[in-house]
Amino acid sequence: MTWGEPRGLARFHPAQMAYGGAHGYEEEKRALEACLEAGVDLVDTAAFYSGGASERRVGELTQGRDVLIASKFPSGLRFGADDFPRELEASLNRLGRPNLDLYQHHFPGRVSIPDLMNHMADAVETGKVTAVGVSNYSAEQMRQAHAALAARGVPLAANQVEYSLLHRQPETNGILDACRELGVTLIAYTPLAGGMLTGKYSAEHRPTGFYRRVLPQYRRKALDAIQPVIGLLREIGDRYSKTPSQVALRWLIDNPIVLPIPGAKNGTQATSNAAALSFSLAADEVAALSDATRAWRV
Repeated sequence: MTWGEPRGLARFHPAQMAYGGAHGYEEEKRALEACLEAGVDLVDTAAFYSGGASERRVGELTQGRDVLIASKFPSGLRFGADDFPRELEASLNRLGRPNLDLYQHHFPGRVSIPDLMNHMADAVETGKVTAVGVSNYSAEQMRQAHAALAARGVPLAANQVEYSLLHRQPETNGILDACRELGVTLIAYTPLAGGMLTGKYSAEHRPTGFYRRVLPQYRRKALDAIQPVIGLLREIGDRYSKTPSQVALRWLIDNPIVLPIPGAKNGTQATSNAAALSFSLAADEVAALSDATRAWRV
């Protein structure tokens, strides 16, 4: 979300304010190289991130690389279905690519879902988009999108929503069930709960950054409440010589219809994230983590 060099008001994008700015071109390049070396070949971005600077940086770094690119539209808050062709061309131009591997509607808003899916099916037919996805769609909105695309012979590939051990609402609001029923991958954003599952934060060590200092989940009471979860992550991680964040990612990866997309601002973070691919959790460990975080299902 913070890659690239945003200009003007884009410097105050919520992600920039919450997580701090990017670590620069060289570290972003190291992050990509670390991912590719570990077999991670999907990069997710969005037109909205850093005012388009993220797409431009992803495009620069991935030229000539065998990488899958996923992006999201629109670039701003005002959007109608008929704006889709313009948004797609703008993203392709920023990325410097003739097509996108996965193109996702970022927020449902008030747009006509059937009309928008027809535009997306058109893009698939012309070869500018390979797979169609949505983001932040409810179960009912997913079904609308799936039906509209199916009428054109195009599958709905993914719904990108927040999902982690500390944000388990997809299990109770019907989204995960709908994904299973429709054959849709749930792409889990913020899979480390904004850093809360890394074990870095506690009531004594609160995060920096303006937004994270004021959000309720980073207050002392909330940070105290997650310490038993962090303890369990450490305990399980010690068995595999893994960190709490790697175990938290693995809990998602071990669900066959879930694909977590942890952020990385530098090579060190990317290497740490990718290490979640090098082990698997036992069934009883998955169950223990699920039981320990049951309160976060609502």
